[in-house]
Amino acid sequence: MSLFGGTIQTLENSLQYASVKNKTIAHNISNADTANYKAKQVQFNDVLKNELSNQFQATRTNAQHLPFSSDKSNIKISSDRGTMYNHNGNNVDIDKEMTELAKNQIYYQGLVDRMNGKFSSLQSVIRGGS
Repeated sequence: MSLFGGTIQTLENSLQYASVKNKTIAHNISNADTANYKAKQVQFNDVLKNELSNQFQATRTNAQHLPFSSDKSNIKISSDRGTMYNHNGNNVDIDKEMTELAKNQIYYQGLVDRMNGKFSSLQSVIRGGS
């Protein structure tokens, strides 16, 4: 049984995803004028859906056995090599990147607010509800 349920773990993973996405977007923006640079995207939902559709369920029968999967991350970064927007071979669309950055900042702030609310609730319980 987990002390916090799965909420803290889910929020932590979501914050990690938002952080990786923010770094990737910043990297794309900083390379907007770099010749032959291909924009990168962070993929989470596609990888998660693929993992969930996998019906194989492995079970460790002993704690000393090696885990079946050492890669716990559902976050993957890929490049789109099929497009070209600029004359120099670069495919960074600065308007799209700025939109994604704004959406990601709102998402990240929502996660931080939810995490703060969770800890405030715990603090209230520890203090006896006052």
